[in-house]
Amino acid sequence: METLSLSEYPSYDKYSPLVPVVRIASDRIIHRFIDSCPISPSGRYVALFRLPNEETEPEPGVTGEVVLVDLVSHAERVVATTRGWELQVGANVQWGATDEELFYNDVDTETWDAFGVRTNPVTGTSNRLEGTVFHVSAGGAWALSHNLRASRRAQRGYGVVVPDTHAPPNRGPVATDGVYVTNTETGSCGMVVSIRDIYEHAVPSIKVEDPDAFEYYLFTLKWNPAGTRLFTILQWAPPTRSDAPDQVRTRAKAIISMNADGSDIRTVVTPEEYAGGHHPMWTPDGDHITVNLRAPDGSLVVDRVRYDGSDRTTLFNPGSGHPSSNPRYPYIISDAYPREPLAGGDGTSPIRLLDLKRQRELTVARVDLCRTESDLEPDAFRSAFRLDAHPVWSRGGRYVVFNGLHENSRAVYLADLATMLEL
Repeated sequence: METLSLSEYPSYDKYSPLVPVVRIASDRIIHRFIDSCPISPSGRYVALFRLPNEETEPEPGVTGEVVLVDLVSHAERVVATTRGWELQVGANVQWGATDEELFYNDVDTETWDAFGVRTNPVTGTSNRLEGTVFHVSAGGAWALSHNLRASRRAQRGYGVVVPDTHAPPNRGPVATDGVYVTNTETGSCGMVVSIRDIYEHAVPSIKVEDPDAFEYYLFTLKWNPAGTRLFTILQWAPPTRSDAPDQVRTRAKAIISMNADGSDIRTVVTPEEYAGGHHPMWTPDGDHITVNLRAPDGSLVVDRVRYDGSDRTTLFNPGSGHPSSNPRYPYIISDAYPREPLAGGDGTSPIRLLDLKRQRELTVARVDLCRTESDLEPDAFRSAFRLDAHPVWSRGGRYVVFNGLHENSRAVYLADLATMLEL
């Protein structure tokens, strides 16, 4: 069983967690997301991102920090600064195959081009990639990305910030934007499939009347564990009005999967099925996806569906937050948005351990996510400024890393679930 060196970190005892929890970093810091473990392959380091401040939205050219926490020496150091980040996932910092392969995004402020960086945090050497990084394959060989410069037009928080003139809107299902794959060894990048290809060839069809009346974007891309297949969310909405750039628009979304080369394009979840759902994630078998979806009675449940849209079944009721499967054992870890019923309405989120075999759940910890009461208001809930716990499993399935607050600033926690999991 994997074992991490955590004894020197401050214990987290607030709300009486059921498992040992420590705070491994604090002060404006987050880990990335639920599909990439921030703990290095050897278990020695944790790679995180530090925001420059928590008071203002990021502006083009403002730098944040890629931070490395050494779990052996307990030292923390900045390994890079970057202009390629947003509030929800930082600079998409994530590991490759070894502790000497760390990836993140940056922006060239001369041209406002976005690009990925592969760095060796041990030696300090780095090389620039042609493409950007949203999700790196398990072996570190391939980086997957959508258009991170245009990402804010789909939803703020997950891409990079550049002047609007360098991220023109996609009117209709365009052929000039799509799924990009980068060879992390050579740095070369190519578009394997366009938004137009997806629109035209997805089975079942997602075609709509008058598609040019909408803006189309990809939002989120994830490799399956074997790197043989990927999925993305295609979303479309009426164009942004120039007099109301921050308006809340009604967006249609569909989960789309395909082979690594862009072939065999399948609609996993249709827009009608996806309405009110969120946060798909591959299961360890690489053939199925978990996702929060609405049941016929309107409740939110965690469903599992095959990459071609078949074999849909409910794994757990109720659903919430960001569910993801343990890589080795029949458990799901999730959280809850502060406004979801399971959160309790007090500005905290439960870290939910869902036992699929026994159909039971345990709140292994609870963490503060709201700095003020106004963070519970609807506008704050939709804002990229919100703090999500984003619990993610370690590679061996024993530990969970999640975000929270410490002294009213973003912090990162690590929980040891060995006593909870029937391994």
